[in-house]
Amino acid sequence: MQKIIDAIIEIPMNTINKYEIDKPSGRIRLSRVLYSRMTYPAEYGYIESTLALDGDPLDILVLASEKTFPGCIVSARVLGYLDMVDMGFQDEKVIAVVDADPRFEGVKSLEDVHPHILKEIKHFFQTYKHLQETVTTVNEYHGIEETLELIESCIERYKEQGDIKEKNDRVF
Repeated sequence: MQKIIDAIIEIPMNTINKYEIDKPSGRIRLSRVLYSRMTYPAEYGYIESTLALDGDPLDILVLASEKTFPGCIVSARVLGYLDMVDMGFQDEKVIAVVDADPRFEGVKSLEDVHPHILKEIKHFFQTYKHLQETVTTVNEYHGIEETLELIESCIERYKEQGDIKEKNDRVF
């Protein structure tokens, strides 16, 4: 079962800058610069109107041929998710591809992604915060069905609880 969703890109691939959308202003804010020269391995953003267990919208990595820009909306074909823990909080990363890119036409599941790309993604999240002395635990990848359940649970949590950060008047 294929699912196309809108991904809001915050961080283009191949950058060390971490951008976030400042909700009160709607503008792009430079949150921080990664402590190492490792770059984001894919377009990185979130799925709007979702609430993950870490209090943020559900994260998404979109494999792409070219980088986009912060704030870009990308129609993304869901492939699976990477289970991880960041600073003690569940922090799943949905993995998808740009649906409009013919280079990904045959990519329908994680099994269709080259294994080395999946290793690179895992490696990035295992090590990108080492110099910050922050612990991340990267677990396993999960398939489409489990990912669709994860997305649905984050949509339901958002409907029930709203945007926690907005309620607390914090800028993310």
